[in-house]
Amino acid sequence: MKELDLLKKDWKKNADSFQQISENEIYKMIHKKSSSIVKWILIISILEILFWTVSNLFFSTDEMLIKIKHPEMIFYLEVLTYFNYVVVLIFVYFFYKNYKTISTIESTKLLMSSILKTRKTVQYYVWYNLGMAVVSSIISFFIAFVYNPDMTYLREKLATSGKAMFVTGGILLLVTLAFLGMFWCFYRLLYGTLLRRLYANYKELKKIDL
Repeated sequence: MKELDLLKKDWKKNADSFQQISENEIYKMIHKKSSSIVKWILIISILEILFWTVSNLFFSTDEMLIKIKHPEMIFYLEVLTYFNYVVVLIFVYFFYKNYKTISTIESTKLLMSSILKTRKTVQYYVWYNLGMAVVSSIISFFIAFVYNPDMTYLREKLATSGKAMFVTGGILLLVTLAFLGMFWCFYRLLYGTLLRRLYANYKELKKIDL
């Protein structure tokens, strides 16, 4: 009986060690996957900035600004553009910081906390970009309509016809919604997929931490 009891105790010790090794391996795998996901979030955000910068070079709005001939409005547009770049670069810095943090973390709890923090940062980034897209569209439509000389005929037409104003407003609303929907799909496809994978890693870590 003593030998059987000793065998049971030895088996329990081995079982515990096997479980510990398994958990360590799972943690390492999740850690590596999480680090890779956050790295891709950082890369995509940088590529996004480069894309919009190159797009602005090829599709410059200088010609439209020259037609407007309103220095104050041009100044506001430039301030909005630079403000947007500064905010986006700040988000990129946070993505980089999150990547470095997750890459060097050794604790399961800290890794879980960093994953949640990264998800929130990306969500704020997406909502900021969607909000900025709406604000930029509204401001651009307003400036083009009020200050662009090419819009003189349209302004006169709308001033004398309530129906034309209603139709034009509806078209602008649909264009804005379509523009916003396109952005939403883009962010949903790229960042949404990565965030779902990151959250799946968080749930696996939560099982280990119990």
